[in-house]
Amino acid sequence: MQEMTVGPKCVAYITYSIVDSAGNVVEQHDMPIGFIAGGQSGLLEKIEQALLGQPAGIQIKVSLSPEDAFGERDPDLTYTDQIDNVPPEYRRLGAEVIFSNEAGETRSFYVTHVDDTSVTVDGNHPMAGQTVTCVVNVVNVREATPQELAAGLPADGGSPLLQ
Repeated sequence: MQEMTVGPKCVAYITYSIVDSAGNVVEQHDMPIGFIAGGQSGLLEKIEQALLGQPAGIQIKVSLSPEDAFGERDPDLTYTDQIDNVPPEYRRLGAEVIFSNEAGETRSFYVTHVDDTSVTVDGNHPMAGQTVTCVVNVVNVREATPQELAAGLPADGGSPLLQ
């Protein structure tokens, strides 16, 4: 019997780490998460392509440029305002501020700088502009059910959070 590999008619379970250019782990997911290749995987395209044909037990490392991962930094998504104009609950590093545009679309911004006179918020992904390495472990591969194939998602797990 041929060993099952990651492919469009299979559910694959992975764990992963995202490592920055300095070698620091910036995100890690140790609980296996399932996806169907070509479905609504939520995986970045370059990672999904690298996983195709891989069996359970394999580890792959994929280097992702900003274009392949979290995009370039957009300076227009960084705003600084006088601290007196900012509500007290947002005057701390890491605070999440949700802004809406005229169309009702929302975007999360995070406080990245606070001093005695100003607060800076940034709407870029924290890894924007950086080349990262994704270390992905294929934990298990199994045949997808007809229902899973129709839905594009595994019945027993959500999509990976790699986007």
